[in-house]
Amino acid sequence: MDMKRWELVFLSAAVVLVFVWSAIRPFDRLVWFLEAFPVIVVAVLLLASRRSLPLTMLLYRLIALHAVILLVGAHYAYARVPPGLWFQELFDLSRNHYDRLGHLAQGFIPAIAAREILLRRSPLVAGRWLFFLVLCVCLAFSAFYELVEWWVALLDSGQSSAEFLGSQGDEWDTQWDMFLALLGAVVSLLLLSTRHDRALRKLGQAGKRQH
Repeated sequence: MDMKRWELVFLSAAVVLVFVWSAIRPFDRLVWFLEAFPVIVVAVLLLASRRSLPLTMLLYRLIALHAVILLVGAHYAYARVPPGLWFQELFDLSRNHYDRLGHLAQGFIPAIAAREILLRRSPLVAGRWLFFLVLCVCLAFSAFYELVEWWVALLDSGQSSAEFLGSQGDEWDTQWDMFLALLGAVVSLLLLSTRHDRALRKLGQAGKRQH
């Protein structure tokens, strides 16, 4: 088994362990399911496409990191994540900002996923149009997630929907969430595009060797 396979096994095992921990006595079972559901969907998609569309190791690592962020937030319903509470107390903040980290990641990681798919499955090449369209995809994804939160609130007016919304009394929470996702996407593209290009070339060379 080569190093890439070993790393994939390690990342998969780590995410599975965090998933199991997250599912054990979460703060709110319905909130846990709603927050963990994207991880389940992505895991199924990755398994289904592992042969037809293997991804770069950079993207696999980022996806694993994002899964951990989501599963930790799901376990504590975000507003009760201990490190966020520590920072809230330490800096006398008005809220637990762990969910802000989650929305920053909601732009940072999907930006590389969108970039990889567009470069490998469309005529687009690296450049300004790719940068712009990746930002559009990330912002659209963030907006769709906010719509999902709204739909859940319409279907269930109880405590679980309030926990899933996670606004913590901030009337501008939706706007902050979308802005942070956009910011995360911009930072990701600025910091990782060159490294991502190298990973794509390495993946292409590995594919040629296999054929």
